[in-house]
Amino acid sequence: MKSKTIALIAHDGKKEALVSFVQEHRAWFEQFHLVGTGTTGGQVANTGFEVERLASGPLGGDAQIAARITEGHVHAVVFFRDPMGKHPHEPDINMLLRQCDVHNIPLATNVASARLLVGDRAFGQEND
Repeated sequence: MKSKTIALIAHDGKKEALVSFVQEHRAWFEQFHLVGTGTTGGQVANTGFEVERLASGPLGGDAQIAARITEGHVHAVVFFRDPMGKHPHEPDINMLLRQCDVHNIPLATNVASARLLVGDRAFGQEND
């Protein structure tokens, strides 16, 4: 059983970038249990990854991931956000971001920060 879980989320305009990033870093992501919001999780799964799919973001998927963070079941979040778009579920997004901060969960919101997470050799270690 994989000891850590990474949540994968992307706004519509960023889904392709997230899928490409996960594929580019396949060996790293394969070390972890992956959970994703509806469409994003499905798109990553279509590339051969095993992904536990939750509800889509607007239908509560962001809130589901926030709850799992609170319960200690999500250890990092890769959320490629569209900072220029309007999102009707913004309160859920803010709650998710807040839970990452409250529980000291690594949060990558773009390719640059995701590269830092992937490059952190200590993250995947059992003693974390």
